[in-house]
This record gives sequence, structure tokens and C-alpha cells, in this order.
Amino acid sequence: MSEPEWYWCLTHERPELAADRDDPDNALGPYPTEDDARNWKQRNEERTEAWKAQDEAWDGEDHAED
Repeated sequence: MSEPEWYWCLTHERPELAADRDDPDNALGPYPTEDDARNWKQRNEERTEAWKAQDEAWDGEDHAED
């Protein structure tokens, strides 16, 4: 038996099981758990900040050779 997939519904602003979605075109996911779906925005912000820091570090190393 496979694990249920969770989505964040942008229409209803709540986590929903894949089987219960009524607006699949306005959903983010799938996520492995309800909590992961609920916390999608925080995770996205954390990833964005990490990528930004990596980009800045890479840019700094690239300019150090000038």
C-alpha cells in the first residue's frame, strides 16, 4: 500500500489529500505528510535563502580571482 500524498490547496488555503482535491490546478505538491504540505511556504523560503547564500558565496569566489 502506498503512502497518501498531500497537497497544499491554494484555493482553500489548507492541506488536502490527493483523493480529496477538488481544484488540482491550484495546488502545490505532492508532499509526503500533511505537515509538509502545511509548511510549504516556510520550506520554500528556507531553500530560497540557502540558494541565495550559495549564489553570493559563489559570486564572491568568482570575483576573488580578478
